[in-house]
Amino acid sequence: MKSMIPPDRPDAPDNDPHFEPERIARELDWNLLRTFVVLADSRSVTEAAQRLRLKQPSVSAALRRLEERLGRKLVDRSPGHFALTDAGRLLYREAVEINGSVLRLSTLVRELTDEVQGHVKICAASHVVCPLLDQALAEFHRAHPRASLSIEVHSSADAIAEVMAKRASFAVCLVRDHNPRLEYRRLYREFFGLFCGPAHPLFGRDDLSLADLAGHASVSFETDRLQDVLRPVTLMRAQAELGQRITGISSHLEEVRRMIIAGLGIGPLPVHVAARDVRDGLLWQLPPYSDLPAIDVHVVWNSRAVKNRAEDLLLHGILDAIEATPMEARTYR
Repeated sequence: MKSMIPPDRPDAPDNDPHFEPERIARELDWNLLRTFVVLADSRSVTEAAQRLRLKQPSVSAALRRLEERLGRKLVDRSPGHFALTDAGRLLYREAVEINGSVLRLSTLVRELTDEVQGHVKICAASHVVCPLLDQALAEFHRAHPRASLSIEVHSSADAIAEVMAKRASFAVCLVRDHNPRLEYRRLYREFFGLFCGPAHPLFGRDDLSLADLAGHASVSFETDRLQDVLRPVTLMRAQAELGQRITGISSHLEEVRRMIIAGLGIGPLPVHVAARDVRDGLLWQLPPYSDLPAIDVHVVWNSRAVKNRAEDLLLHGILDAIEATPMEARTYR
């Protein structure tokens, strides 16, 4: 039998019945979109079926129905091969947002009361130290004690992905590239220095120059690369001529700190975050001591996501605090 699915072509005629918006809106089953999102994330029918707790034929049938309704082939499949088509990638980008909006509907309806009691989910890079943010959270809780809050720690890239998918209220993280579909506001600026732990031969020495660091092992962050968000830190490590081999790596600041203290190597940390450990004798700051690389931490949110009252109030409370506070006061040296 000849397939009902037309080829995945971008030049389909405007009068093709497969592309009538009203027909698609009328016939499209939102559950098919959810299944497709899980399938695209899983990269195999078997894994998607396990995550959805369905049989493999059910997932395959759902994909087939979705392709027939949209009139496009969405996935190229063959033994050992699974890849989204151009149409599949486009649908996935939109379906992620639609799925996020649908998931939020019941929460928004449930919170239609006079008292603010919604839930706010923040995705944050690890160990964000910002008194302005802490104050905004404290003021929000005093004003709306029935509202709840969760903070999940992610890599900055994953935090932004959660916001893009409308699974998070907003993110507090580092930013490499600005997505035009998201909004950004700089929350604070921090400066990175190089540190070592008590077991390191350079620990406790105050007679060091940058040349003394040459050849020593180092630990760092996964984003410490020339093409990534911590590029200035990468350049600082290169300037210090640290060993080419990184002996420890993590996306979480706490784990980079752990490896530095354990003596795995010299590593970068925000100076204001490491200050207490320096006072407690757990870390020692190494050269360079001036012209340290500056890294900005942003608040990132999706203006296309419908927010509950708690999310809206907290986000605007943070943004108002940013506007009212000069950048110098939000710069931690």
